[in-house]
Amino acid sequence: MRKRLCILFLTVLCAASFTGCKGSEKKDSGGAETERVELTVWGAEEDTELMSRIIESFRASYQDQAELQITFQAQGESACKDALLGGLEEGADVFTFADDQLNALAAAGAVDPIENADEIRSSNLTSAVEAASVGNTLYAYPLTADNGYFLYYNKQFISEEQAATLDGILEAAAANGRQFVMDWSSAWYVYSFFGNTGLQIGLNEDGITNYCTWNKADGDIRGLDVAQAMLQIAGNPGFANRTDTDFLDGVRSGSVIAGVSGVWNAVAVEEAWGENAGAARLPTYTCADRQIQMASFSGCKLIGVNAYSSHPEWAARLAEWITNEENQRLRFEMRGQGPANIAVADSAEIQQSPAIAALLEQSEFSQLQRVGGKFWDPVSLFAGNMAAGNPSGQDLQEQLDQMTADVCAR
Repeated sequence: MRKRLCILFLTVLCAASFTGCKGSEKKDSGGAETERVELTVWGAEEDTELMSRIIESFRASYQDQAELQITFQAQGESACKDALLGGLEEGADVFTFADDQLNALAAAGAVDPIENADEIRSSNLTSAVEAASVGNTLYAYPLTADNGYFLYYNKQFISEEQAATLDGILEAAAANGRQFVMDWSSAWYVYSFFGNTGLQIGLNEDGITNYCTWNKADGDIRGLDVAQAMLQIAGNPGFANRTDTDFLDGVRSGSVIAGVSGVWNAVAVEEAWGENAGAARLPTYTCADRQIQMASFSGCKLIGVNAYSSHPEWAARLAEWITNEENQRLRFEMRGQGPANIAVADSAEIQQSPAIAALLEQSEFSQLQRVGGKFWDPVSLFAGNMAAGNPSGQDLQEQLDQMTADVCAR
């Protein structure tokens, strides 16, 4: 069972009640209770304190309209779709999820189109609205626009000029007996090497299977060129293939002076490196005797409303409250997460955040993550072989062909 992290019972009694089981209109005679509304909210464990404050403010704002009982439960955003589709009627009324799950949720009828879509579109960044939509239909409320990655570097060891190229970063790391780290066990990060080469990855029209040309054997840049570049990087003494958790451990211990990660680590990196904490778009890397700008997947966190909620109007109202301007500003202040709301994104506080600024700079070279489920394991397997120096000695083109076939499998 999913761990129940926190249960917030927010109850208030008013002097009047609604007419009808789901109405929002008070009775004209006093003494009766208002409608009783029970809602469950799923969100990240790390958001517990933040969500407590947001739910409390929601309760305070609507205390004269309903008896609210709101339960918050920790549920990983990346696994939200699977948890929800495992039992829609038992699932949360309101939930946080990563935007790449939206197509499946909409296709399963788990979410309905947003009623006040024009209002939501006008107050949020275009990229976030796109991430919350299937075609031209808005199905979720944009929450953040920061689900991407960029470069962190320690300015004590790496200059701004060196940070512009992976060659410069690796040279500085090796010279100082330290490391640049990147997680090649995650296909999410491995996309960086293929994304700006002209080699393609994406969803077919069925919205489930992939097309992929990462094994292309001709053209300006071949798949083989990328594979050889990755092997060259892996063999550098300044490089280490490490998970995101290991990256942060290395930052704190001093063994890591640069790495690829996201805004979720901004506070911890700044605490460890202090005034030497630097952030920038991803560097270029050497491939086919030229410098290629590293790409990135981008994405957003969204708030969804369960189409099977017993209180859909209240669930929608709460979802909109969680994502409004005030609470996106609060989310940035408490969690350092980049907003989807236009007014907050344009604020001085956001513009002065090195991590958010780096993410915005990288956005020019990013693509919304739209890949099917068979993308992840084959790419991770291939990249793991490259990170290990191709220990089996298997022909690189054969590995590229196998990876691509598996990614495109139906």
